[in-house]
Amino acid sequence: MGRGRQKAKHTKVARELKYSVHETNYDALARELSGGSSSYPATQPVTEEPADDILSKWSEYLDDDDADEDDDTSGYEQKRA
Repeated sequence: MGRGRQKAKHTKVARELKYSVHETNYDALARELSGGSSSYPATQPVTEEPADDILSKWSEYLDDDDADEDDDTSGYEQKRA
């Protein structure tokens, strides 16, 4: 289906949804708003890891030579000399 036909079909569907009159199920709406039985599963609370666990997990990626970061001679400065 070409883009013109696709857009026209989408516009038609959107117009039908916007202007048509739908029967509202107030009982289902009240259940949803009051937190009654839901079709969605209950979510588990998020537990955060202690900071030590996070640091130990990523510590293997840290360099031991922190002095080299301050003394950068591999970049532009070395080429100018």
